[in-house]
Amino acid sequence: MVPSLPLVIAVDGPAASGKGTIASRLAQVYGLPFLDTGLLYRAVGMGVLSAGADLSDEAAAEGVARALDADGLSDDPRLTTGEAGEAASRVAGYPGVRAALLELQQAFASQPGGAVLDGRDIGTVIAPNAPAKLFVTATPQVRARRRWKQLHDRGDAITYEAMLADIQRRDERDAGRGAAPMVQAPDAVLLDTTEMDIETAFDAARRIVEAARARYSL
Repeated sequence: MVPSLPLVIAVDGPAASGKGTIASRLAQVYGLPFLDTGLLYRAVGMGVLSAGADLSDEAAAEGVARALDADGLSDDPRLTTGEAGEAASRVAGYPGVRAALLELQQAFASQPGGAVLDGRDIGTVIAPNAPAKLFVTATPQVRARRRWKQLHDRGDAITYEAMLADIQRRDERDAGRGAAPMVQAPDAVLLDTTEMDIETAFDAARRIVEAARARYSL
């Protein structure tokens, strides 16, 4: 009898597409550990700034990445700010940073029962053999509106126009970087959430995972 594969769910996509919420809920439903890999890069970016270095300093960013402790990142409110998102997009393009974080992410994805990871290169680099892959996206305008509302409700002073410009700048940087650019894996299922609320998007995502489970008898 051929042993079943671990249920590894790779969720990729641009900022504010809904991928983080979808990924965390999938992890809850399937009882799997969850890693928001974006927090790793946000922590590196904020670590560079906290050290008084410049985000253009690749060596400083790599040093922070190699010393990073991933425990407790989800409890750090600084990592949910727009500043952290911009910093993450800046440092994520550095090969040294990506190499430093690669082993950590791949070890997480290799847990015996499986795992759920969300990011920009999970299905292409971190877990290319994941049986369930989703690429979650939405139009820049919708994503900017979602992120603007999230930050506005929290009291952050930012205009929708500034948020849209930030989203478009980060999309261009993430897709155009030389090291592990954001791209849909050939075998990933595209999930466009532009016209969906979160419940509809999650239902669609779960159906994609169930189809993968059926294919691989997971």
